[in-house]
Amino acid sequence: MITSPADTLVCDTTQLAVWQSDPAYDYGRELMASDINVFEWFNRWFGKILQKIFGSHFAEEYSELILIGIAILLLILIIWFVYKKRPELFMISRKNALPYAVEEDTIYGVDFARGIADALSRSDYREAVRLLYLQTLKQLSDEKRIDWQLYKTPTQYVYEVRMPAFRQLTNHFLRVRYGNFEATEALFHVMQSLQEEVKKGGAV
Repeated sequence: MITSPADTLVCDTTQLAVWQSDPAYDYGRELMASDINVFEWFNRWFGKILQKIFGSHFAEEYSELILIGIAILLLILIIWFVYKKRPELFMISRKNALPYAVEEDTIYGVDFARGIADALSRSDYREAVRLLYLQTLKQLSDEKRIDWQLYKTPTQYVYEVRMPAFRQLTNHFLRVRYGNFEATEALFHVMQSLQEEVKKGGAV
């Protein structure tokens, strides 16, 4: 009597578990909708990089903290970039801090001749000095001798113009504007003379 050999096939559950955990054999992954958001995907990708460099323990412990740090750094860089381009967005107006607000120090939309005449008629030489200096900046900007920006300081324009007369004019303005020096009629006329020198310096 012929008997068939016994079935000796045994399922190796250990090897099967290894194959099931290996992504290379996960043929159904493309058919399944992913429930992982972008941050989770990036976190896993970043964790794998850290794992290769520092080991699995370091990646598990610190990958999320490092990602949060990178996100904060990027946010700071964006804020810094916006500040460099639009510094007026970060300005805080303080009432009564100065006789006039920083926002008024613009060179556009101002009738300087009339403003200076009005200030002189009131003997308000501080205002006359301010308007005279801004008028000079307007003339320099129109002649393309400076790149006027609201956030720039007077000292920055000194480096652009590089004229002794303009440096003196700027120094007088800064002393009155920030140093609480008295603005007098004589000082105003001195600044007028310096303004004329600056004009001639740009004449072709």
